[in-house]
Amino acid sequence: MNKENILNKITLTDIQNHKKSDAPLVCLTSYTAPMTKIIDPHCDIILVGDSLGMVVYGMENTLGVTLDMMINHGKAVMRTAKHAFVVVDMPYGTYENDPAIALESAKRLIGETGGDALKLEVNKALAPTIELLVNNDIPVQAHVGLCPQSVEKEGGYKVKGKTNQEISSLIEDALACEKAGAFSVLIEGTKETASREIAAAVNVPTVGIGASPSCDGQILVVDDMLGMITDHTPKFVKKYAQLADVIDNAVAGYAEDVRERKFPNEKYVY
Repeated sequence: MNKENILNKITLTDIQNHKKSDAPLVCLTSYTAPMTKIIDPHCDIILVGDSLGMVVYGMENTLGVTLDMMINHGKAVMRTAKHAFVVVDMPYGTYENDPAIALESAKRLIGETGGDALKLEVNKALAPTIELLVNNDIPVQAHVGLCPQSVEKEGGYKVKGKTNQEISSLIEDALACEKAGAFSVLIEGTKETASREIAAAVNVPTVGIGASPSCDGQILVVDDMLGMITDHTPKFVKKYAQLADVIDNAVAGYAEDVRERKFPNEKYVY
């Protein structure tokens, strides 16, 4: 029997029960149906991340990602995911400035994709927005620490949690988000000691990316982990394959066969 046909769909309760579990949550990004089909049996959470702006569309950062883009990719992942809990990113400009706009955007994103939850890059000032969404039956994962949607405002990607003041502020952010109803906190690009303190402070599961092994789960951008992105590799990425090299060799072989009229031969024509 196919493995993906015997795995149960992971629920919000399943995710919440992973706080301090002996088996950390396995999380990866996906933006397409073919990738989702491959990773779904292995993952507890699949994130349809706004990182697709850079990974799929070649943008310099995530700021140009639109709600329509997230909806289209969210639909593709949801058509295919049978096991993992699917979280969809809310893109820049759809929730930060007005709770009413945030709710409208969130309802559309959840309604049109069928996703299991949404992720917002937040701090304690946005806790009321989280509460509004949760009160409207929209599960929210809070993203704290390094927030890529703030890259221009902060002048680049800067590791967080370097000072006691920063650590205290991050803990306050995470606790405020938990109190507002966030079911999980994702911690990105934050010093290990700080990330450990955040994870210990909250009673909801934490997911780390460039954070700490003390988190209740770990996530990577799937294209980073598979060695598909070659121009820059963040310190926190372990490459489990070098698919860029595999693809390069395959395409080179195809190009050579075509140019030498070795493909197609009689085996590949009608």
